[in-house]
Amino acid sequence: MASEIAVLGGGCFWCLEAVYQQVKGIDAVESGYTGGTVVNPSYEQVCAGQTGHAEVVKLSFDPQTISYREILEIFFTIHDPTTLNRQGNDIGTQYRSVIYYQNELQRDTAKHIIAEMALVWDAPIVTELSPAQPYYKAEDYHQNYFQQHPFQGYCAFVVAPKLAKLREVFAGKSKPE
Repeated sequence: MASEIAVLGGGCFWCLEAVYQQVKGIDAVESGYTGGTVVNPSYEQVCAGQTGHAEVVKLSFDPQTISYREILEIFFTIHDPTTLNRQGNDIGTQYRSVIYYQNELQRDTAKHIIAEMALVWDAPIVTELSPAQPYYKAEDYHQNYFQQHPFQGYCAFVVAPKLAKLREVFAGKSKPE
């Protein structure tokens, strides 16, 4: 069976990228931008909050190894889907919680997971559910960011704890260290 694509935004793309690179069945992870109005935006434009884009990761995955549902279960565990346009100190629409579905099956799966998560979280889920939009790969220096800069402050204090949570909660889905 061919690989499938998932596109998710849950704050800074460095966090999601680092986590999904450690998940069995994820063949490729790419940081990028989607959901905005500017063609081929730069990081600076997206960070300024003027393009409408979200920082996202584009995942290529093997549905025989990991299901879209499992990808979303991880997604809702490693970020806070109850904070509108922010994750921690990252504030702005570019850091929104959003799922860009690729087809109707993904949309339906996401709707079910969002409904289930509403029973788990103490605050309302604000994760957007949107059809796939034009996607733009982020600049090369954003790719594999955590792997290249594990001791950088943001990586050490924000990204690393998300990786620890992945290994704790989804030990059976994590690649060996």
